[in-house]
Amino acid sequence: MRKFLVLLDDSRECLNAMRFAAMRAANTGGGVEVLSIIPPEEFNHWMGVGDIMRAEARERIEVHFEVFAKWMRDRQGVNPHLVIREGEALAELMAQIREDPDIGVLVLGAASGKGGPGPLVTQLSKSAGTLPVPITIVPGSLSREQLEAIT
Repeated sequence: MRKFLVLLDDSRECLNAMRFAAMRAANTGGGVEVLSIIPPEEFNHWMGVGDIMRAEARERIEVHFEVFAKWMRDRQGVNPHLVIREGEALAELMAQIREDPDIGVLVLGAASGKGGPGPLVTQLSKSAGTLPVPITIVPGSLSREQLEAIT
């Protein structure tokens, strides 16, 4: 089954990327894999403190994921899968794509503010021609109705 890989973070545009991935999966018989990446700098403390912080970060991610997962299951009939990785965002994202041959499309949300679309969208857009899967960039400013119309 082809899976849509979408990143889970605290950005506003993440919501639209999640919606798009779930709607496309529902309409095409695909699946959704949600990837959350914990940056390494969060754990540069003493080992015991770092372990506690790592566990807390994972718990926050799982709670955040469950909100999206419930919506995907209830509204779209899609049961997403959560993957949590630790490291630099771009390296971990690419590793996940290489390690999971069922990933068919990477879905990223693009910020609509003055700061640009976001660091991952910017980085990946520059190398889009060499990526192993296509990228769908979902504008953060699209309405729910617009998302429904294009999926």
